[in-house]
Amino acid sequence: MNLVRAYNEGYRVEHDCPLSIFFFFDSSTQVSLRKFNNQLSPQSLSRMMITEASSSCSTLQGLDDVEEFVGGNEGDSASMMSVERLFHVSDLMQMGNQAFRDNRFEEAINYYSRANTIKPGNAVILSNRCGAYLRFCQFLKHRPPSASEHKPLSGLDPTTHAELALKDAEKVMSIRTYSVKSYILKANALILLERYELARDVILLGLQIDPMSYPLSVLERTIASTIGRRSQPERTDDFDCTLCLKLLYEPITTPCGHSFCRSCLFQSMDRGNRCPLCRTVLFISPRTCAISVTLNNIIQKNFPEEYAERKLEHDSLTNYGADLLPLFVMDVILPCQKFHLNIFEPRYRLMVRRIMEGNRRMGMVITDSATGSIADVACEVEITECEPLPDGRFFLELESRRRFRIIRNWDQDGYRVAEVEWQQDTYPSEGTRDRSDLQEQTNNAAVFALEWMRRAREAAQQRRDRFKSLELDKAESMMPTTRDPERYSFWRMARALIYMRSEEQGYRVQ
Repeated sequence: MNLVRAYNEGYRVEHDCPLSIFFFFDSSTQVSLRKFNNQLSPQSLSRMMITEASSSCSTLQGLDDVEEFVGGNEGDSASMMSVERLFHVSDLMQMGNQAFRDNRFEEAINYYSRANTIKPGNAVILSNRCGAYLRFCQFLKHRPPSASEHKPLSGLDPTTHAELALKDAEKVMSIRTYSVKSYILKANALILLERYELARDVILLGLQIDPMSYPLSVLERTIASTIGRRSQPERTDDFDCTLCLKLLYEPITTPCGHSFCRSCLFQSMDRGNRCPLCRTVLFISPRTCAISVTLNNIIQKNFPEEYAERKLEHDSLTNYGADLLPLFVMDVILPCQKFHLNIFEPRYRLMVRRIMEGNRRMGMVITDSATGSIADVACEVEITECEPLPDGRFFLELESRRRFRIIRNWDQDGYRVAEVEWQQDTYPSEGTRDRSDLQEQTNNAAVFALEWMRRAREAAQQRRDRFKSLELDKAESMMPTTRDPERYSFWRMARALIYMRSEEQGYRVQ
């Protein structure tokens, strides 16, 4: 209520009005109180708080009034008490109850605490003090920010008041096991502490004692709606990646404060190491940058279904399946070869990152010069070593595995993906003459190859060509067993390429 309006309606301000009441007003109202300096009883002054106090307890139930103290209540700490002390406790309780009804909760707490010191463990004293704690806590929570700016409050914070109320409620519950009032007090305290699951359990226990309790029924509906809102948060674009416009998956928060999907961010950084939004230079790399665990957990918990869809989508880009392979268009590759690649194109850098998160395999294919399209037959390779470089490039060590035929292919994020059919030679049946001849030719070829590599290694040593010696050692280590004629034939063909290169470089082996 506006103070001028209160004055015009006949209210007066008293010199000795209690400090606890004067404390609730902001600084501008306090100045006006001093200015008027008339006669206003504490009861009249407290009416000016009723509107604010009543609105502040809108979510509390069963706390409209307090109990009257009667000597000999349950929970007395001693069977005998002097009449003088009993009267003193009764006077304190009456003053506390009057202060509570006048919305002077801090003063009421003081009276109840003094009574509890004289007569500890009394259910009525504890119950009334718990109600005062709860009402005062709710008042502090609903106090407008402008009031705090003008007159900061000193003393305990709302959470501490709620915790003190919870302790009193638990003591009352231990004294009055079958009293619905104790369950109402504890449920209100847990709600103020935002422990909604525990509050719901307490409410359900109280309803077992009195299924017709109106305060508990209202609190149960309030808890149900609150938990429902918390479990189903509103889906906004705050959780979307600004690059793919989908829910963030494996989010990374950059030093400049922006969050993106991990794959989206590094795909963008393939074309420049700047933040896609504010263009700040970023000194991060996929190898050293970790995802934002807290943000990822919030998204995964609040949007589990959409997160599962994003995970499935991401897995489909990294694990292609048994008959799908990403393609690297370069040169003819034969099985049983080992070579290096320097990946610098943005599309292939993206492809390598996805491959390294999956099975580390891709296809190597050449372009058909006659048609301009990729060839029908290619070779699968496995990345055995991958070294990310500071500028975003990758230095790869690869080993070719097996052949395949391309059934169909398509573009995906700049590189090609193909559906493949694996190719394998048909062997003669076991025990036939053709199979014996094939095995004999393979064994003879192996003997010749070993002799050739021995002489080639001697020639390299004479020329002190250490690199050539290492290449021959690597070729011999990759030599497959002669029991697999197909793989051995490809190994021989790959070694023939080395021989032709050595011929071109002048290392002819006699």
